Amino acid sequence: MTKPTSGDFTKTAGWMDWYTGPSTPTFQLPAGAVDAHCHVFGPGAEFPYAPERKYTPCDASKHQLFALRDHLGFEKNVIVQATCHGADNRAMVDALIASNGKARGVATVKRSVTDKEIQAMHDAGVRGVRFNFVKRLVDFTPKDELMEIAGRIAKWGWHVVIYFEAVDLPELWDFFTALPTTVVVDHMGRPDVSLPVDGPQFALFEKFMREHSNVWSKVSCPERLSVSGPKALNGEQHAYRDVIPFAKRIVEQFPDRVLWGTDWPHPNLKDHMPDDGLLVDFIPHIATTPELQRKLLVDNPNRLYWPETLKD
Repeated sequence: MTKPTSGDFTKTAGWMDWYTGPSTPTFQLPAGAVDAHCHVFGPGAEFPYAPERKYTPCDASKHQLFALRDHLGFEKNVIVQATCHGADNRAMVDALIASNGKARGVATVKRSVTDKEIQAMHDAGVRGVRFNFVKRLVDFTPKDELMEIAGRIAKWGWHVVIYFEAVDLPELWDFFTALPTTVVVDHMGRPDVSLPVDGPQFALFEKFMREHSNVWSKVSCPERLSVSGPKALNGEQHAYRDVIPFAKRIVEQFPDRVLWGTDWPHPNLKDHMPDDGLLVDFIPHIATTPELQRKLLVDNPNRLYWPETLKD
């Protein structure tokens, strides 16, 4: 089904719409599981897309996100500000307020953001800011501005989410390691999974996490990283099998600092649109025991985003 963009917006040519008929996962999520990385897009008629955006998506509303949450068996969401909305966080904040406490948010802010605006976002459920270093998605923001923002949001106990590609980690290392907050890496820093898991590129990411105990990682988006793709091989191996060794290693090395999310509605995919039910079925291949699954899906995201709900 095609999802036309509402408002005075035309989807980017070739844009792949999210999958409307996700399967029911075979893997049963543990009680309290959190989808710790997802987005809302618009709807454009209500929440216009940013003039400086690099793409125009299909609409993907809070109601559709929450329906997916319930279908897959998650209890909560962490909604990450989408780059198509720039630093206008209204669509994300609106979704948080509508969630009745079942969602937290990660915002995009500029240096000009006021303490009053930060407090209002905090009251709505925002708990972090995202710094995007993927050049095809955003324009460059000076690092001194980002460091200033990180220092300010630390007073609210927020963390910084960083999105970058593995080849850029060496040049970003000094900046990342100077951040004064918890740091959450999107999608394992986008490793090249055609390279060996024991090779120098992924070893540097492992070193980054090993030497800096404030660094967490999302082991999400196999559909974005995979070269082998969504087809299972002779029914014996799971889809996205080339991503499994990388994500499994991070889960097993750093079980208390990993998160997982669907990345719904999967912006900017060029090859295929994943079935979110099958993405959930990817989880037991990278978190292979009930204990690791509970840490990944329940304990860690609740500790980071809902610490007030944890028992002593």
